[in-house]
Amino acid sequence: MKIIVIGGANIDICATTAGPFVAKDSNPGTVRTAPGGVGRNIAHNLALLGDDVSLITIFGDDNFGRMLKDSCKRLGIDTSLSETRRGARNACFVSINGSDGELLGGVADMAVTGLMTPEWLESRLGKINKADAVVADANIPADTLSFLVGSCMPPLYIDAVSSAKVARLKEALHETRLSGEKVFAVKLNRLEAEVLLPQDGSLDSKIQRLYVSMGSEGVVVREDGEQTQIEALPAHGIVNATGAGDALLAGIVHAGPDAPAVDAARFGQECARCCLQSPDAVSDMIKTLKL
Repeated sequence: MKIIVIGGANIDICATTAGPFVAKDSNPGTVRTAPGGVGRNIAHNLALLGDDVSLITIFGDDNFGRMLKDSCKRLGIDTSLSETRRGARNACFVSINGSDGELLGGVADMAVTGLMTPEWLESRLGKINKADAVVADANIPADTLSFLVGSCMPPLYIDAVSSAKVARLKEALHETRLSGEKVFAVKLNRLEAEVLLPQDGSLDSKIQRLYVSMGSEGVVVREDGEQTQIEALPAHGIVNATGAGDALLAGIVHAGPDAPAVDAARFGQECARCCLQSPDAVSDMIKTLKL
């Protein structure tokens, strides 16, 4: 498929402790630097799965930005619709993981994605609407998400990113609540779902498919008012949880909009399991997976 991904591209600085984490103290461990960002990670996974992928983002005019752009080129990800913004600082995410690979906390400097305005994206809309599928992450501003929901013709998948950023998606869906547009699929985790989905279910009608990652409890799939819970796959030797949700959505997108929602989720789980067993946010093992 021809897939366009719109969202964040940042450098990940990942610190992993050698033993139990001790707050307010220096912890022995390892520190790794790698290309990251929700949108970029999804694009990377889709490229490994064999899709024709374009990434729309704004790179900073610094060493991190140049590193990311070069990395995309090596991976075969097209960045011709992206921009390197003069004087801008590239996005960066610093995470701290426990020795078991679980994320303890992090800091995201994603200010550059705020430059992705509706007007900026509108100039790229003609090519966006020629894709087979479009993926966006909630790092982009709420008004840009709202514009995309109202203007995107191919199936649109959205990653909520975090419990803080999901408010942007909530705002975008409220902005389009009086129109007929729908988001094809949204991927959330448990915390993000608590923020996005009110008890009255008023936003459910704006989303055709919901995928809620429940960690060790698997994935909940909701479509047409029906809900299915899929058990988690066995995952031995978890190394790093960062990027697993990105891999999950990439697998769902790769399965295609015509695939049953549950089947797409199961393939997404296979992709996420590869990520959990890798020290990086994207695992090359995903290349071995077949639908």
